[in-house]
Amino acid sequence: MSKISLTRRSLLAAGGAVAASGLPSWTVPARAAGLAPTKSMRGGANNYMSGAPIVDRIGGGGFWMSGTVRRAGDGAPLAGQRIQIWAHTTEGYESDWESHGATLTDENGVYRLEMPQIVPAFGQAHGHLAYDSGDFETVFLRPVMKSSKDTSLEAHFVLKPA
Repeated sequence: MSKISLTRRSLLAAGGAVAASGLPSWTVPARAAGLAPTKSMRGGANNYMSGAPIVDRIGGGGFWMSGTVRRAGDGAPLAGQRIQIWAHTTEGYESDWESHGATLTDENGVYRLEMPQIVPAFGQAHGHLAYDSGDFETVFLRPVMKSSKDTSLEAHFVLKPA
């Protein structure tokens, strides 16, 4: 049985041999590649109406649409960003002006807007959201609910400067 001698010289020699042969990927520190911008979703702009007013609530409420808005790259929260929301609900169609409204993000980049319960349209319960204010590239989202009985839906934006 051979005896392994761990001297300073043997450790330096072993370390040099590993460095010369290349470090395995698990030893390289993780680097943040940056937060990629959100891409518009197919069908997200359906029934979009530019200029929906900022409102406290759409219709009678009962359903919550919420999420965050962050800057691409560093992920910093974006305050004061306008998010437009519309959907097919118990009170109207997504093509009805009354089904559209907008809200602003708070200092943490969070938005939240109450609206009527979303119901299935073309077999799927889904909402529509848009960032369309101009400081960043326009993004349309169309998140689908897991169940039409859900009473909330989240959608998150990562925006790229225009």
